[in-house]
Amino acid sequence: MGEIAIREIFDILPHRYPFLLVDRVLECTAFKSIKAIKNVTATEPFFQGHFPGKPIMPGVLILEAMAQATGLLAFHSHQARSQSKNIYYLVGVDKARFKRPVEPGDQLILVAHLQRKIRGIYKFTATAHVGEHLVSSAEFMTTEMEDRA
Repeated sequence: MGEIAIREIFDILPHRYPFLLVDRVLECTAFKSIKAIKNVTATEPFFQGHFPGKPIMPGVLILEAMAQATGLLAFHSHQARSQSKNIYYLVGVDKARFKRPVEPGDQLILVAHLQRKIRGIYKFTATAHVGEHLVSSAEFMTTEMEDRA
C-alpha cells in the first residue's frame, strides 16, 4: 500500500489538532507494518512550556505519536474509519526507551510492526527516528472496542 495523506488520516483516526501527531503515512501493509511521519514545528503548543529556552518534545507525546501510528495500522487493516462504532484503545506500553531529544524542526519517522493479535488484543513494536538516529522505542498493546456513546 502506498501513502496515506492527511485528509485520509482524518477519516481514519478520531484525533484532531493539537493532538493529531501523524502528518503522513509513507507506507502501510495491512496487518503487518506502517511507516509514518510527524513534522515537529516550532509552533507546537507544548514547546511554550517544555522547556523555555531549550524546547524539546515531551517523551509522552513521542509515545503518543507511535501509538497513533499503531492505531492507523489497525484501523487501515480493517478498513475502519473514525466514524465507525469501533475505537482502538491503548491498553499497555512496555519497554519504553528514550535515546535522544526531539527539537523543533525535526521530522519523526514512526515505524510500527504488528507482532500478534490474540483474543482482540493487538501487540505492536514501534520506533521513532530523526534521520538515522533512534529517538525512542516501545511495545504497545491495544484493543478494539465498540463505542457505546
